Amino acid sequence: MNSTPAWLSKMLDPATYPHPTRDVRLVQTHISWVFITDEFVYKIKKPVDFGFLDFTTLEKRKTYVSEELRLNKRLCPEIYLECIPLREKARGGFSLGGEGDIVEWVLKMHRMPEEGMMRNLIQAETLDRGHLNLLVERLVPFYESAETGGWVDEFGTMEAVRYNVQENFQQTREYLGTHLDPEKYHWIQSYNEAFFKENQHIFGERIRSSRIREGHGDLYSANICFDEAKGAVYVFDCIEFNRRFRCGDVASDLAFLAMDLDYHGLPGLAIYFQERFVQESRDEGLVALMDFYKCYRAFVRAKIGCFTSSGPGIPEETRRSAMEEARNYLSLAYRYAGGLRGTRPRLYCFMGLSGTGKTTLATAFSERLGLRCYSSDVVRKEIIAGIPKEEKRIEPFGHGIYSPEMSRRTYRSLKRHAAQHLLRGEPVCLDATYISGEERRRLLELEEETGCKVCFVLCELREEKIRERLLKREQEGAG
Repeated sequence: MNSTPAWLSKMLDPATYPHPTRDVRLVQTHISWVFITDEFVYKIKKPVDFGFLDFTTLEKRKTYVSEELRLNKRLCPEIYLECIPLREKARGGFSLGGEGDIVEWVLKMHRMPEEGMMRNLIQAETLDRGHLNLLVERLVPFYESAETGGWVDEFGTMEAVRYNVQENFQQTREYLGTHLDPEKYHWIQSYNEAFFKENQHIFGERIRSSRIREGHGDLYSANICFDEAKGAVYVFDCIEFNRRFRCGDVASDLAFLAMDLDYHGLPGLAIYFQERFVQESRDEGLVALMDFYKCYRAFVRAKIGCFTSSGPGIPEETRRSAMEEARNYLSLAYRYAGGLRGTRPRLYCFMGLSGTGKTTLATAFSERLGLRCYSSDVVRKEIIAGIPKEEKRIEPFGHGIYSPEMSRRTYRSLKRHAAQHLLRGEPVCLDATYISGEERRRLLELEEETGCKVCFVLCELREEKIRERLLKREQEGAG
């Protein structure tokens, strides 16, 4: 494959497009070129063959661009607009539409609001139940109307599901001991075989109750966007290139997003999402399959982490990040497989007024036990406000980075980061004042959501000593 198509520079030229745009940004994945303009997005498939997909001919790319348009119009018809031919003109050059030989097929979409992407809402600590209510309202009628029966039901048989599960183990065996923990790997493998043996009847029941559908296939936070201005939610980028990945039990689709919320440290929202969907869809049978499919989805993500980290020409930072993701997803799959049953990881929360020495104690404690420690000062600056943790910033209480909204987001972030570790069975340490009883109560919710044990460590100091320390900090900040 030519790594630089002749038409690429033309697609990067704002003058190519039939609408005004200030610039064009290119984003590449392993299977697509995506050109982002001010108002629209244009997507071209790469001529690649990965076995599970084959885009190597122009005719195949046309077929799958058309399929992508058809399938995604089911959930967001206002986003997916049309397929346009990219043509090479007789006198040279390229154009979208017009006359000339067709060299590629282009999928045109409306651009969605970046700030509404679910991943961005999670990072901003603003994703809430209202967003999930909107999502459930969109998904329930989608699955009710999605194609079922006949050829679709074949993907819900135990044999078909077992094939997908076993494929994951076959494709990751070479990563044992380097990327993946052998003990967790074999535990998960045994769990899956036991599940198939003990629950054969469930798969038949799900087929008979019409719960096998031509679904989405890639339902997680990277493919969900909320348009606050319009009160809309867009579920995009459905899998178009392989029926086996798109069709199956509704539980498999739902489990992907529930697992993804867990992975990002939002088990409370994962539970709420599942409960709301079951309530609105009246699909009580879904519950018995959720841990099984969450385990499957987490293992798939671990596999992707393995593949990414071992790819040629991968920057070292990306390689390390992908390896860490693979291990974290495997630990989450291990949890769903019952590997953490009976264990209660500890959450140590060092709390107290500013100046009582809680940060010093929390740091020493976490270093001695080898725990990850999250400090409210660092989270507030780096994660929430986007400023370096070393920067000295003295602001009045209740203002700037210490405003009620910033504090609320800071404490949500602390809880979320702690939950990520606890769900993997890892103890963790927090360092914050936690003077609000409401914030302490929210932290205690993790005991039910993750099975952990929350231990509060209250740090106290004589009032005059606290004043002395705070005055010294203020003077150092001013200097």
